[in-house]
Amino acid sequence: MENKLQYRLIKKFGPSIFHVRIPEDILKKLNNYVDETIKDEQKIKGLDAGKNLVGDVTQEFMLEHEFIKKSGWHVFLSTCVNQWIKLETNKEIKKFEIKNSWVVRQFQSEYNPTHWHGGHISGAGFLKVPSNMGKHSQKDKNLAYRGGNLQLIHGSRMFLCHSTIDLVPSVGDFYFFPNYLMHTVFPFKDTNEERRSISFNAVIDDEVYNVYGR
Repeated sequence: MENKLQYRLIKKFGPSIFHVRIPEDILKKLNNYVDETIKDEQKIKGLDAGKNLVGDVTQEFMLEHEFIKKSGWHVFLSTCVNQWIKLETNKEIKKFEIKNSWVVRQFQSEYNPTHWHGGHISGAGFLKVPSNMGKHSQKDKNLAYRGGNLQLIHGSRMFLCHSTIDLVPSVGDFYFFPNYLMHTVFPFKDTNEERRSISFNAVIDDEVYNVYGR
């Protein structure tokens, strides 16, 4: 990677979360790819993933494996996961295999219900974010509006223990987390702009992932 990665570990509850910024050149390639792909009705039909994903959103489609390699997306994900696992376990992974990577195009009133992913490692990030995602219906509530936020969920609320963390979307932000970590995206309103996100699933070395042994 030519650009030095900036990262931080987030450990508000059990599972580790790894936050990075997608390099500008890769971010541009991803958005250009999406913009061009959605213009091609035949191509987008072949890549459609709506039937296999849980979101009630306008469009969900897989990235082509050739593009994943050519764009640098694979190298970016692999580099980040290697760094994250080394920080957490002091182990070097030898295997990193992307099972799939996909884009979610979400608009006003659409949402992604609570779900989890396959593989060993997963993640989600943001390619486009509306300039405004609405206000509370009850204006007197002194709460941060959660429309469009990515909420990560683990365990249950206990004394001195959080069970959720709300991540406000920002273009270029990407969050890595274990495949089993539940998450959801709330609907937003008062805008016709697109919330465009990208996710992936990957597998790593079994001996690193399988903490319970054989």
